[in-house]
Amino acid sequence: MNTDNLRTFLLLVKLKNFTRVAEHQFIAQSTVTNRIAELEREMDVRLLRRDTRNVALTEDGKTFYEYARRIVEMEDACVSAVRGGVRQIRVGTTNAIYEGVLKDRIFEGIAAGHAYRVTIGHTAGLLEMLWDGLLDAAYVYQDVRRAGFSCTPYSRDELVFLARADKNGFPDGIQQEQLAGIPCAMCNFSLQEIGSYLRELFPAGHVFPFEVDNSNKVKDYLKAGLGYAFLPRGIVKEELASGAFVEITPLDFMRMEIPSYCVCRREDKDICFPPEVDAPQDI
Repeated sequence: MNTDNLRTFLLLVKLKNFTRVAEHQFIAQSTVTNRIAELEREMDVRLLRRDTRNVALTEDGKTFYEYARRIVEMEDACVSAVRGGVRQIRVGTTNAIYEGVLKDRIFEGIAAGHAYRVTIGHTAGLLEMLWDGLLDAAYVYQDVRRAGFSCTPYSRDELVFLARADKNGFPDGIQQEQLAGIPCAMCNFSLQEIGSYLRELFPAGHVFPFEVDNSNKVKDYLKAGLGYAFLPRGIVKEELASGAFVEITPLDFMRMEIPSYCVCRREDKDICFPPEVDAPQDI
């Protein structure tokens, strides 16, 4: 399968315009059309629905898109490793783990001459990328067992309840029954255990004023002084140290511990970052 055709297909999905794709790739518009037609003949399916104003993926096209993206990413990684002489380590991580513990390790590695390609995502999606060979290591919230792979505890964190320092109405701590009566953001960490813990603290059917799947966006909510939120301590360490945020003590419920894990192929363990000092060395 010609990867030039795949790259044209991926760009067309992004730009949704044959003329703009031709301009970006410095080719004739007829070449764009021919490349898409060649892919559709090769796959024997219709990949795109197109009219004078719109280009959209068919159901078969949606499936094909994911494989096309992976093939192109793998080719880029191969070329980079072979021609560059330096292996670019492909790291997948959740946003909270990246901000809490990985960012500093990655920057230290770059200063030491290493190269990284970082993908921020959710645990399930990152593991799929690892199984498909698109990542060298995934730092996630799930303890997994899979033949040929290693899963090692990496760090430990805990969910803390937070507010902007000048907006804290609970300096002496908060009880669970008080949570439902205050504006509290909900971060969907895409991890069942955390989601269950958080939702069990609130009445069934509770509507949150702000619900999002990115922990940095929750930090924005807190910085705006709009209310309260639960976040991993590691991701707000700078705000806590500066006094911008304050931690509110839970009076009748427990904080949740969040262990993270490094998952990689067994032969790639040497490229992974050492576990944080408080994490067990073996699983």
